[in-house]
Amino acid sequence: MICEHAVLVAEPPQTTLRGFGIVRLWRDPVQEFLATESSGAVALAAAAAVAILWATLATHSYETFWAHHLTVHLGGSLWHLTLEDLAQEGLMSVFFFVVGLEIKREITVGELSVRRVAVLPVIAALGGMVVPAAIFVALAHGSAGVNGWGIPMATDIAFAVGALQLLGARVPSQLTVFMLAVAVVDDIGAIIVIAVWYTSGLRLLWIVAGVVCIGLMWLLLRGGVRVVLIYVVLGVGSCVLVAASGVSPTLAAVSVGLLMPMSAWRGPRAQDPDAEATTAVEHLEHVVHPWSALVVLPLFALASAGIPLTVAAVHHAATDRTALGVVVGLVVGKPVGVFGATWVAVALGVGALPRGLRWVHLAGGAALAGIGFTVAIFIAGLAFSDPVMEDSARTGILAGSLMAALLGVAILLWVGRRAVHS
Repeated sequence: MICEHAVLVAEPPQTTLRGFGIVRLWRDPVQEFLATESSGAVALAAAAAVAILWATLATHSYETFWAHHLTVHLGGSLWHLTLEDLAQEGLMSVFFFVVGLEIKREITVGELSVRRVAVLPVIAALGGMVVPAAIFVALAHGSAGVNGWGIPMATDIAFAVGALQLLGARVPSQLTVFMLAVAVVDDIGAIIVIAVWYTSGLRLLWIVAGVVCIGLMWLLLRGGVRVVLIYVVLGVGSCVLVAASGVSPTLAAVSVGLLMPMSAWRGPRAQDPDAEATTAVEHLEHVVHPWSALVVLPLFALASAGIPLTVAAVHHAATDRTALGVVVGLVVGKPVGVFGATWVAVALGVGALPRGLRWVHLAGGAALAGIGFTVAIFIAGLAFSDPVMEDSARTGILAGSLMAALLGVAILLWVGRRAVHS
């Protein structure tokens, strides 16, 4: 189904490159990606539920476990890390590496590689970032929580895609592909926000050392070196060095993913001259993505989603402007931004909805874009040093994401029922 859509929206298949080669290259990784994201959404939801129950029923146990300290010596410096730090910064680097690979694939051979096809999801994603941030700032203006304006900008691709896959035939394949492209642009925006706004106290020497490691990886890949261990050492080294500079190591991980080439990782099998070459991006995504979706993100949720849902905590969040800004930003700002920006772009003739995709389908997908779990929680940890404010933001993220999911699924189920009875 995705293959048919790719042929439909891309340039007419007059050449092998546009009509067949790119479609074959793009179809299988995307189908595998969607399947993994759906499974990952289940694991992520289960881990979040366990974290909430653990933190609510045994708060001291939860906090003590994740506050356990680790000591690391690096370049004469002594680092004191907690297990929570390791999950939020270290393991999440794997997730952001996969994000870098996804972005590279999309802008090279995916939806974002064809300008006239890419323009609409790009505009939709920009609207879905600007409107929630503006709503948050308006509601949190004058309070210390205003620094969290980047929290409601992010869409959790695992939950959004998982919800669309769960709806099955009720959802046109064009919506899944469109929302996947929107989520990729959303990821790019979140990365830029983290890099520009949520980094401080930079140490230039460490940044230069990290960039050198990334540059060496690029040169080795261009030179045809295929020894995986070398790239593991250089990739981990770049993340550690960038972390030592005061910048989140996730930014180095994204950079590594973006630099992976779309050239062949290994040539076609000699006995099958028609076999497609596996690209480095495709190979690495195939290997790393399941670990990211099924191990890294659940561990991150287990470490980060543990909010004690006591009566006092819920009451505080309900009256806190930070939590309110997150909820309204996700539930109202995201769908209004995505749908409104798309409508304006189509009305102005800048883009056109893919055939088979109706406005009411887009409304449901735009609502699902308000599921902002993983990256939103990550940004909340960067935005607030006060645990109370961070907990309020995380409560808002959980509540807003749940409401957005229910709203989006309800709209798409209603559309599906109307289609059946019409």
